[in-house]
Amino acid sequence: MKLNELSDNPGSTKNRMRVGRGIGSGKGKTGGRGVKGQKARTGVSIKGFEGGQMPLHRRLPKRGFFNPFSTDYNEVNIGRIQQAVDAGKLDAAAPVTVDALIAAGLVTKPRDGVKILGQGEIKAKLAFEVAAASKGAIAAIEGAGGSVKLLVGDAASA
Repeated sequence: MKLNELSDNPGSTKNRMRVGRGIGSGKGKTGGRGVKGQKARTGVSIKGFEGGQMPLHRRLPKRGFFNPFSTDYNEVNIGRIQQAVDAGKLDAAAPVTVDALIAAGLVTKPRDGVKILGQGEIKAKLAFEVAAASKGAIAAIEGAGGSVKLLVGDAASA
């Protein structure tokens, strides 16, 4: 078999419908658009228009709003960090930063930083450099001999 002999199986492809090519084509005259009016013309799309009735997207109530100044942290529990240290994915000697957590596979992308949460136990003495941490997480880390340096303001209670 040669490249120029390759072809689809017979009947697997159909020719596209050629619209507006005479009465005998089955899609002649109005070309399947009905007759007259705005929708029969080309280049017109009235999405959501319901013939003068109030459109659905305007009948439904709107709720809430989007805060453009909100922070989106990656939340990581100290128990998962201890598992990563035990598995050798996280170096206990180096400071724990966003980049270190991404390299260890605990976090997929940086977002607005990392917030350390206090679920689980931590035994390793680690130095954290993160955007935020809960009070319980800070207490547990300092109880194990580690330290927490917050990079964004005073976000301990955030």
